[in-house]
Amino acid sequence: MNLGQVNISQLEYAAELLKALSHPLRIAILNLLLEEKELTVTQIHSSLNIEQAVASHHLSILKSKDILVSKRRGNKTFYCIKNNNFIQLLACINNCSCKNK
Repeated sequence: MNLGQVNISQLEYAAELLKALSHPLRIAILNLLLEEKELTVTQIHSSLNIEQAVASHHLSILKSKDILVSKRRGNKTFYCIKNNNFIQLLACINNCSCKNK
């Protein structure tokens, strides 16, 4: 690879996305959304048996990196995975994990 042709800003952006995905709860949230398509923070924290504030914190991180999008309906906010590229990346992460540990 010729380092003169590397787009540093693209590499930095990719690293930031990977950092956002590098927490077990965030991967668990994404797996829930992969199954259910869209969920509220209440549904997420109940499913994962975590505090609502913890779920909100991790949702905020994923949303700030454009991994998730939120949609407001009435007094509820629903979260979903922003695009198929993240769904494919999540599938790759799930397929690469060691099942014997």
